[in-house]
Amino acid sequence: MRVVRVVGYHQDLKLEEAPEPKITSPLDVIVKVGAAGVCRTDLHILEGQWEEKTNVKLPYTIGHENAGWIHAIGDAVTSLKVGDKVILHPLVTCGLCRACRFGDDVHCEDSLFPGINCDGGYAEYIKTGARSVIKLDPSLEPAAVAALADAGLTAYHAVAKASQLLRPGNVVVMIGAGGLGHIGIQVMKAISPATLVVVDRNPAALKLAKELGADHVIQSGDDDAFVKEVQALTNDKGAEAVIDFVAEGGSTALGVRMLRRAGNYYVVGYGENLNVPTIDIISTEINFIGNLVGSYNDLSELMVLAAQGKVKLHTTIYKLEEFQKAIDDLSAGRVRGRAILVP
Repeated sequence: MRVVRVVGYHQDLKLEEAPEPKITSPLDVIVKVGAAGVCRTDLHILEGQWEEKTNVKLPYTIGHENAGWIHAIGDAVTSLKVGDKVILHPLVTCGLCRACRFGDDVHCEDSLFPGINCDGGYAEYIKTGARSVIKLDPSLEPAAVAALADAGLTAYHAVAKASQLLRPGNVVVMIGAGGLGHIGIQVMKAISPATLVVVDRNPAALKLAKELGADHVIQSGDDDAFVKEVQALTNDKGAEAVIDFVAEGGSTALGVRMLRRAGNYYVVGYGENLNVPTIDIISTEINFIGNLVGSYNDLSELMVLAAQGKVKLHTTIYKLEEFQKAIDDLSAGRVRGRAILVP
């Protein structure tokens, strides 16, 4: 089969031939890939940012946002059949550790992360486990939802956390309306009554945010004018929550200034350090909350919203052999929404 592999860090990906994955365990599942999302994490992998964290042996196939059709199943798999249309939770989890028992499978103590620390979905077939597979509603197609497996799941996970504490009349600020942010906007409007303010540098992203239901959109710049606009919208009290899908370029330092006393700052993007005086944290009782992907149940709930038409991905489709163009377009900021590879 054709695969797109990392052959070295700080090098271009390479299209190669590789054997198809095989069933080796009773709960294994082989999926014929219908679509694989191209994620900014893939850029970070190529830059070597994940090298020390994963110690993955090169070459290997990347791609951690995957959907397609069941191709083969292990002897113990009873809930799936060949031909089923599915989306894959990005982790292959054990089901036996304490985290899995609590349904917090994203923190599984014995997991694999296809596309991150083993072969992923920039390929014609991918191997996963039965615990990671969610059947798609007949109305949904793999290319339309593949990127929801990570980008959408991560956005849903953060928004679902925030929404539990938000009430009518509260204000939530989202920084970034790109690949994750445009999904987060839709999820927030679907599950929370809070007033949504979206901040982004890009006018096109703000236009999309408004179309997706944002109550207010504010263009950010190199100064703090946008912070003052948020303060004005909240009668100088600040927002109950800030969800930062960027976390670089100074967004965190300015984002904290948009938060009210006892507010919650949800960090989703990464790229810079938090630099907040501890006296400011304790004197205002603000909270910083990290967000890593999401659980199987989070993804299952997100698929319900997708089937209801409440969450839709804005995508650009590329053939598998156009992988380099997809990577280059994403790196250059030419992709609005998500880039999708189709074998």
